[in-house]
Amino acid sequence: MSAAGQILSAKIAAVARRNTRRGVIEDLDSAVAELPEVAGERADLLAEHAGLALGRAEAVDDTIAPQYRAEAELCIAAGADPAKLGSWIELGRQRAEAAKQTPHTGGL
Repeated sequence: MSAAGQILSAKIAAVARRNTRRGVIEDLDSAVAELPEVAGERADLLAEHAGLALGRAEAVDDTIAPQYRAEAELCIAAGADPAKLGSWIELGRQRAEAAKQTPHTGGL
């Protein structure tokens, strides 16, 4: 992904997180209006964020999973195509599982 795409993805993630605190979409109309303004024509990035969030929700504990599910719900409401989430869900799950691993310290 290009640097511009990465920056846009980070902005989408920030807007999604800010509007879904505690796993609840605080103001759906406002959030749904804001995300397309940030994403522009990049509905593919909304689908990417939604899929990654759903995958993470499957792999984390129940205290943070609602946050990820709400982010995905918001991105879908804002224009992410649900049919394009599959591979992103798997990648989100893999990333969350990898983050749980104990780091190798170099010892024998």
